[in-house]
Amino acid sequence: MRRRAKRILLLCLGLAFIGYAAFALSPWPTTLLTRLAFGYGASKTTAALAGHVPFGIREQRDIRYGSAEDERLDVYLPSGGRIEPGRPTVVWIHGGAFVAGDRGDVAPYLKILAGRGFAVVAVGYTRAPTGRYPTPVLQANAALGFLQREGQRLGLDPTRIVLAGDSAGAHIASQLAAGLTGKDYGELLGLKPAIAPTSLRGTVLFCGAFDLTAIDLTGPFGSFVRTVLSAYFGVANPLDSERLTQASVPRYVTEAFPPSFISVGNGDPLAPQSAAMAQALRDRGVRVDTLFFPPETEPKLPHEYQFDLDRPEGKQALDRLTAFLNELSR
Repeated sequence: MRRRAKRILLLCLGLAFIGYAAFALSPWPTTLLTRLAFGYGASKTTAALAGHVPFGIREQRDIRYGSAEDERLDVYLPSGGRIEPGRPTVVWIHGGAFVAGDRGDVAPYLKILAGRGFAVVAVGYTRAPTGRYPTPVLQANAALGFLQREGQRLGLDPTRIVLAGDSAGAHIASQLAAGLTGKDYGELLGLKPAIAPTSLRGTVLFCGAFDLTAIDLTGPFGSFVRTVLSAYFGVANPLDSERLTQASVPRYVTEAFPPSFISVGNGDPLAPQSAAMAQALRDRGVRVDTLFFPPETEPKLPHEYQFDLDRPEGKQALDRLTAFLNELSR
């Protein structure tokens, strides 16, 4: 019996070591758990938004903009497909901490936005660790090139683009905007602009992480961030990667960056990132419209608060976003 118990103990220790090694040496276990968690959260958000989606939105789904499996996009147009002249096309990049999420997760919100009279495009990209930095940025650029070529056929104006994103998607959108409007930064990224800077009319940035060198990597949240950044940058310690600095957008924005709408919840650990991004743009003379909430007030609004349209703050964010887009139409 003692020998059998010893064998069982050794087996358990071996399995525990294998499990630890898998999580410590490979990004995949944590990535898969993160995707499960994001998928569960997205399903709840989708269900909550369902009652707000207007009837008759025109959908064109699963359109290939490149050869990779994830290089697909979806187009949402208002009922009847009619868009007022001058209204911009909103190109939205989904979040998911660079390793999770899907363009379908934001579909209900984008349909609601289309119901307000805009053409809206959801862009898919290859998630880490398969798609490492700066792959998603380059893929989003390729998607803009596709829309430039095929936009009129799809019923949208490819000459008036607003790059939008939430969470990690906000980072990708802001970095692409900085690369499109700043020649030196574009060259640093290896970016060949697919559209002229004049076609980029604005950015919409919800709940993003922008200066990756300023994120606190201590504590439980810090441990998660370290893991996803390791997957995205392909290094065990992301702080050792020079590309972490390269990907810190506020350092590289110029006065040519387009007008921007930036918002974040007051209970979001990333709230200081949005404030810093807004200040960096204002310091360069860029027009910035912000929706921030006093940190001392209740309720504390969580990460991605804008997708909860049953909250007054979520409705406020949608109204402010709509007003910003309408202003760009003039």
